Amino acid sequence: MSIIQIENLTFAYPGSYDNVFENVSLTLDSDWRLGFIGRNGRGKTTLLRLLTGAYEYSGDIRSSVQFDYFPYPAADSSLPTEQVLRGVCPAAADWELQRELSLLAVEDEVLERPFATLSEGERTKCMLAALFLNEGHFLLIDEPTNHLDAEARDTLAAYLRRKSGFILVSHDRAFLDGCVDHILSINRRSIEVQSGNFSSWQREFERRQTLETAQNERLKKDISRLREAARRTADWSDKVEATKIGNGPCDRGNIGHKAAKMMKRSKAIETRRERAAAEKSKLLHDVELSGELKLSPLAYHADVLAAFSGVSVSYGGRTVCEDISFEVRRGERIALSGRNGNGKSSLLRLLLGEDIPHGGKVSVGSGLVISYVPQSFSDLRGGLADFAAGSGIDESLFKAILRKMGFERVQFEKDIAELSLGQRKKVLLARSLCERAHLYIWDEPLNYIDVFSRMQIERLIAEYAPTMVFVEHDRAFCENTATRTVSL
Repeated sequence: MSIIQIENLTFAYPGSYDNVFENVSLTLDSDWRLGFIGRNGRGKTTLLRLLTGAYEYSGDIRSSVQFDYFPYPAADSSLPTEQVLRGVCPAAADWELQRELSLLAVEDEVLERPFATLSEGERTKCMLAALFLNEGHFLLIDEPTNHLDAEARDTLAAYLRRKSGFILVSHDRAFLDGCVDHILSINRRSIEVQSGNFSSWQREFERRQTLETAQNERLKKDISRLREAARRTADWSDKVEATKIGNGPCDRGNIGHKAAKMMKRSKAIETRRERAAAEKSKLLHDVELSGELKLSPLAYHADVLAAFSGVSVSYGGRTVCEDISFEVRRGERIALSGRNGNGKSSLLRLLLGEDIPHGGKVSVGSGLVISYVPQSFSDLRGGLADFAAGSGIDESLFKAILRKMGFERVQFEKDIAELSLGQRKKVLLARSLCERAHLYIWDEPLNYIDVFSRMQIERLIAEYAPTMVFVEHDRAFCENTATRTVSL
């Protein structure tokens, strides 16, 4: 065990006037399995990069462990996988590498294939296995689940439970619950560490916010009451003082004493009000101001919007799915589940009317209006105003939705290509939420999306009940959202 000490860390990107971190101090244990959470754009990846020494900063970071960052680049992806992994963990024995890959359900034959031919999920598991074989290293794992199906996520969670010494950035609640023992959270105004998994962190966070909200309401009432009492007492003091003038012979000393006593009481009340105001100012700094999202789905004239009948899809002579039959009925939210590469995205593309070689029959209702969120956002660039205009959506509504999903106003001035991966995915989601449609087709919409936004979207879907067909590997989201699951 060793300590990772961060003291007075301050950092801003070159040319920026806004600090990403300001005087941050943390003490971490190198034996922890640390889950790292927070809204998109708050600096999770930046902090990992600072630990690796990628950027200059002020403050101090001290540690006796060496940091490795994942995703880790392959030196030459054309080489056989075993040779690529040997370059990552040169001191590991053959049996150790085979043991790690076995724990991650990776077949031995993968080692003989060129690394470039592996799927994204296979690359993730192979590289993590190699990185964990480096003794004395501390892993900084940045969103490893984005290319993993639900089964692979369970396998990776079980694997990480056997390990120690890592920081894991993830927004998948079930995945975090399955493999971490501490939570590091970047909140609105603070950064904190708490023992436990995500669920225990969430319970404590919500309990604290509930208590602070109640205390805030009580102090608001106290401040209003004290302000009125101070004003009333000061008025009485002024009226008593005024009786010294124009009332003939009187005990001016006694009157002055009473007036002074009342003014002193007024100032004491004002001091209490200021103390209450100072106490109130310390509350609710970390409340996530996630306004409720809205959606305006169109009502379709028929009960059945689309149907698959005996559909099969093949690529290069290989059948990825076959004999798929189901209907999409009004008000249903259908989750397509299954391993990566077995045709889920292909079925969505068939619904969109794309020309994909297939057998069987796909029927789509006449006049059906579809809103689509694709997996990829690599081609997004330009300003948000231009994006809204090009998408035919209302710019004000679009930006209002982004604000509710955690965007700061300063981010509205950036090129979309400069935004974080999660923020770029939110741009696509916000566009879909602006569109009035009969059917919403979302292909892995939550990749890179933070936990708070995921829960916002769950509440939105529960309230407006749009008809949907989606692919998503976040188990909690599917359980909370889908009315039916079609397994491939």
